Amino acid sequence: MPVRPLLGPEGRAAIERLMRNRPLLGFDFDGTLAPIVMHPDEARISPVIARLLQQLTERLPVAVITGRQVLDVRHRLGFKPTHIIGNHGAEDEFLGPDPRVVETLKTFRRHARRLEPMLNEAGATVEDKGASIAIHYRLAPNPVLAREAIAELMNEMPPGIEAETGKRVVNILVKGAPDKGDAMARLTTHYGTDAAFYVGDDTNDEPVFQRAGSDWVTARVGPRLDHSHASYYLQEQAEMETVLQLMLEALP
Repeated sequence: MPVRPLLGPEGRAAIERLMRNRPLLGFDFDGTLAPIVMHPDEARISPVIARLLQQLTERLPVAVITGRQVLDVRHRLGFKPTHIIGNHGAEDEFLGPDPRVVETLKTFRRHARRLEPMLNEAGATVEDKGASIAIHYRLAPNPVLAREAIAELMNEMPPGIEAETGKRVVNILVKGAPDKGDAMARLTTHYGTDAAFYVGDDTNDEPVFQRAGSDWVTARVGPRLDHSHASYYLQEQAEMETVLQLMLEALP
């Protein structure tokens, strides 16, 4: 339960200790590095945050771990991270999407295409990302109607498929697919560190918070949420700039 503010005295001290251990730094994209926007295609990292992240990348491994496809997020960053993981953990920029996940989604993909006109009429849109599918309704004039249409789509979920609700989105995932927690565990091993930092703002970031090691600092963006497993919280996305500055200042 993230009862402590990351920018409070305890959180700042935790960042200073962490940076002495040369950690892997992991970041969600939407709502974390970039503010939430009404049109997802307009999401970008601010030049100031991009500059700070580039400076950190020159000293430490920095990973962006997002629900977006790797190709979709790469041009939105404004800096070159060490590693990008897409599709909630099921796509690695160097290895590609998990082939089992892509294959398992075929049945649902056909089902979604059949009902897509009904979803569109209700103000929901289908985004096929290869290793996951997102049903967005942020722009729906009537969110209740949109959720009812999405519920109809989900009434016939094929075996091996599950739905995860987020902020005005329902993510269609393959059961047992690599998640963000798996991705962070894999990256810490790959980059040879036990220490890590991770910050995110939505339900698909919780697997990281749940699996965090004793040498990790984790934070959830948004007011304190009793159901979150993050160690700390940020009040709003705009505080990320201060966090990154603190990290740079704490580097040995």
